[in-house]
Amino acid sequence: MRPPPFPKPAHPEEALALQRALAKKVRLAGSLEGVRRIAALDASHKRGRPLVAVALLYDLEKGPLHVATALLPEEALFPYVPGLLSFREAPAYLEALAALPEAPEALLGDGQGVAHPRGLGIASHLGVHLDLPSVGVAKRLLAPDGRPLGYVYRSRTGVKPLYVSPGHRVGLEEALRFVRRLPTRFRLPEPLRLAHLEAGRALKALD
Repeated sequence: MRPPPFPKPAHPEEALALQRALAKKVRLAGSLEGVRRIAALDASHKRGRPLVAVALLYDLEKGPLHVATALLPEEALFPYVPGLLSFREAPAYLEALAALPEAPEALLGDGQGVAHPRGLGIASHLGVHLDLPSVGVAKRLLAPDGRPLGYVYRSRTGVKPLYVSPGHRVGLEEALRFVRRLPTRFRLPEPLRLAHLEAGRALKALD
C-alpha cells in the first residue's frame, strides 16, 4: 500500500498544532467484526542507530503472512518529545506498510489510540492518516484524565495489564472486543508479540 505523503513539522509547536487538528478527525465508531487481515506494528530504536519499524501482516485464521521492515536514519527522526512520538515513528511505519504485498483491513499498534493527552496516539495518528480502522495496545497508561478512553486489560492471569484504546473508525467497546478475540499466548496479543520480536531482531542485526 502506498500511503499519502506524511507531513513533516519543522518544530514541536507545529507538530502540536497538527496533532490537535488531526485529533478532531478521529472517529470513535465502527466494528471490526469480519476483519481478518491486520497489520501489527512495532518499532525499536537505539541511540546512534536507525529506527526500525515492522509491519506484520497477520491473518486471524491463518496466522502471520508477511513481515515488512523499514529503517529511518537517526538524523532523519523527529526530535524525541513526550506526547509527540507518532511524528518520530509514523514515517517508518508508513514505509513498512507500503512494502506489504497487500493492504491490511485494520491496524494494531504498539502504543496508544485516543488514550493520549491530546487524543492522538500512534494508532490514532496512523488510522486517520490512512483512513483505516485502528486499535492501540499500550504497555503503560498515558492519559488518566477521567474520560472514557479505553480499557485496562489483563490478557492472562499473572501478567501486567495492557491498555487498549480505539485509534480510528472503531468504537470503545468494539476495540476491546477485537483485542479479546486475538490469539494470545503470553501478555501481548500474538500479532503484536511477533511484530515486537521481529523489530528486536532487526535492530540487533544493525549492531
